[in-house]
Amino acid sequence: MPLKRQPLKQLLIKYKNKHPDQLSVVKTSIQFLDSTPLCFNRNNLYGHFTGSAWVIDETREWVLMTHHRQLNQWLQLGGHADGCSNLLTVALEEAKEESGLTDFRVLSQDIFDLDVHHIPQYKDVPSHLHFDIRFILECQHGTDNIVVSDESHDVAWIHKNDVLNKNSEESMVRMLKKTLVNFAL
Repeated sequence: MPLKRQPLKQLLIKYKNKHPDQLSVVKTSIQFLDSTPLCFNRNNLYGHFTGSAWVIDETREWVLMTHHRQLNQWLQLGGHADGCSNLLTVALEEAKEESGLTDFRVLSQDIFDLDVHHIPQYKDVPSHLHFDIRFILECQHGTDNIVVSDESHDVAWIHKNDVLNKNSEESMVRMLKKTLVNFAL
């Protein structure tokens, strides 16, 4: 395994030990990492790793979310690695690009959440998998400086009690629960 993949593999093993309920998805991700030369490249049409940011505010009451244009749903900020194996760096850069905000604080360098999900065909890009590595970040709550990128219909602070009204997928439930259990004030 190339050296640049080893840090991600160690993070995945650490995540597996902390979240045994996600053993299957971790094993799938490690197998993909070990066996796929272009696993960080969006041109790999089977699938690729992505980096996402679950952004909460300093009160732990609000989550910064994007209404993704292509998928037409509210999601955490994030995107393609484009060859970068440091997915925390990817998550930070994507959070900045998609929100216009710049003052993010990394609450943990460990993986906050892991999800493998199917992305439907869009224009000339066939359906594929995203091996989404998610990190938890903090940013000061406010809307004055939010800039909505072309990839989104909207970017907004969503109150924690409304997150599941925007998107009730299992991974959203899981991330919200982890926030309430592990990052409550």
